[in-house]
Amino acid sequence: MSTAIPSTTTGATGSSGQSFRARASSFIGSAVEYYDFLLYGAAAGLVFPKLFFANLDPALGTTLSYVILFTGYAARPLGGLLFGHYGDKFGRKRMLFITLLVMGLVSISIGLMPGSAMIGAAAPIILVVLRVIQGIAVGGEWAGATLMSMEHSKQGSKGLGASLAVAGAPMGAVLATLVLALFSGRHDFIVTDAWWASWRIPFLLSFVVVLVGLYLRSQIHESPEFEEARRRGEVHTNVPIVEMWTKYRKEVVLGTLAVGAPLFLQGLLAVWAVPYVVAGHAVSRQDALMMLTLSNALHVFAIPASAWLSDRLGRRPVMIGGAILSAVGLWGMFALFNTNQPVLIALAFIVGNPILQASMYGPIGAFLGEKFDANARYTGVSLTYQFGSLIGGGLAPLIADQFVRHPGQTQNLALYMSVFYVISGIAVLLSRETRHKQTHAERFIEANLVD
Repeated sequence: MSTAIPSTTTGATGSSGQSFRARASSFIGSAVEYYDFLLYGAAAGLVFPKLFFANLDPALGTTLSYVILFTGYAARPLGGLLFGHYGDKFGRKRMLFITLLVMGLVSISIGLMPGSAMIGAAAPIILVVLRVIQGIAVGGEWAGATLMSMEHSKQGSKGLGASLAVAGAPMGAVLATLVLALFSGRHDFIVTDAWWASWRIPFLLSFVVVLVGLYLRSQIHESPEFEEARRRGEVHTNVPIVEMWTKYRKEVVLGTLAVGAPLFLQGLLAVWAVPYVVAGHAVSRQDALMMLTLSNALHVFAIPASAWLSDRLGRRPVMIGGAILSAVGLWGMFALFNTNQPVLIALAFIVGNPILQASMYGPIGAFLGEKFDANARYTGVSLTYQFGSLIGGGLAPLIADQFVRHPGQTQNLALYMSVFYVISGIAVLLSRETRHKQTHAERFIEANLVD
């Protein structure tokens, strides 16, 4: 029978019901957040070049759309620092409510804004500002949701607990690509920025899903580990970025390098791959989006499976094995993309997401979270993950766009990614195994929390 954490941990309970609600809230909240964020990524290669850069060469318009996409990634470390600072001072719950609200408001604003045909150069400028704000919100979201789920989990299942929030990202991608696919067949989807254009509807639908996410996050208690750390007087009052430099410098560097390669593959498949296969005329835009949707749906289950394995075998063995598998397997993935055969292209998406990307990415939440003590964990995980996202997913479409000038010429891109995976694998190898690590707060919670 589960027992409640004593009243000294204000507002937190150790019941299995609260643990379930925390995990479900993190999963659904992350799905909502990444629906908004990845919606832009999918539209960047399909809609925005013609909508915001109609007077430019199409190739240049696509590149500029990816540059604006990168500004959102560049803003993420700032969001990680900002929300991490206050999340380690005042708790995870209220920060997660703010990030979700900001994310939804930005997505709705993108859905309402006019294109360059109506307001000229002001359109891409406004889009950059909105993307920066959106990136700041996402910078605080990932770590908070992951930690809320992990810190409500029992020792021995923290990898699985953290991964449920991580798995929210591909679920958000499923929603984003599915909605885009449903509307992309309409004649008004790309060619006009009129207020009734169907490309706006996926962004405006955020209003509904954000309300659901906000309600769910209002129903969970604060992280029991954070509350116990506060009770023990371990919650910091200093500037957390200083502690990252003085105490956790090695953890931040190794963590950043470790997550870079799997996030590069994630960004490549989410943003660049669909326009690439559509340009080869082997599949339609709608078919390519549905292929990506299928791979992301499988990804939702593959990520927790990989994390569950890390709870049994350790974070390092699973992630190093994933790095080796990916460094080799991505050559096969590109070969399938280049066949121009619809069935094999669909298989390439499946190889890329639920097999290669999940193999190293699944345990990443616990791998990063266990590097830091509870009183500095939000800041540490935020900065580490978002720096990795910056050098990984943020640059992926731009680098791929430069390496692959003609269909089928993916050798240089594959080589770049293989080297990147080797670097990420070495970073994991140099990291300590943390599967059994426990802080003072975690030992107290372990005695009172039963899944």
